[in-house]
Amino acid sequence: MDEQTLTKTYRELVRPLYGYVASRCGGDRSLAEDVTQEAWLRAVEAWGRKGMPDHPLAWLKTVARNLVFNYYRRVRPVSLDALPPGLEATTNEDGLDWGSPDHASLVSWGLARLRPAQARLLEAFHLEGLSVEEVARETGLSQRAVEGRLRRARQKLRKQLEKVVGPGGALT
Repeated sequence: MDEQTLTKTYRELVRPLYGYVASRCGGDRSLAEDVTQEAWLRAVEAWGRKGMPDHPLAWLKTVARNLVFNYYRRVRPVSLDALPPGLEATTNEDGLDWGSPDHASLVSWGLARLRPAQARLLEAFHLEGLSVEEVARETGLSQRAVEGRLRRARQKLRKQLEKVVGPGGALT
C-alpha cells in the first residue's frame, strides 16, 4: 500500500476512530489516544502485508474494541464509591448508566467480561445508538430475538457490575 493512500485514509478515519474509542474509555484521554495509536500501528502492519480491507473503519473499530477489552480485562474496576461526589448520571429503565464518562470505564470493564456476542449487542444498541431494527439487520437476527438477547445481556452485565457496586447497589 502506498504512503499517499494510507495518509488519506488516516486523515479520513482517525477522528471517527478516536470518537469510537473515547466513548469506551471512561474519559481517560491517555488510554483513548494509546488505543487509537495502537490500532493504527496494527493497521499499517497488516495492511502493508495483506492490503487495505474493504471496510477499513470497521476493521479499525474491531481492533480498537479488542484492545479496550483487553485493557479492561487486566485492570481492577473502580467502585462507584471512589468516583467524585456529586456525580449526576442519567440511566435507562434498567438502571444502567450508558452516557456518563465517569461510569464508562466501569461499564467497559463489565462488557469485557461478557461473551463477545452479548457485549457487541449492548455496544451496538446503547453506545452506537442503533435501533433494535438496525441491530437485527446487522446481526441477521429477528427483532424479537435481539430484544430477548439484549435483555439477557443487560442482566449478565448487571451481575458483573454488582461485583463492584454490590447487589442492588446504585449504578447511578
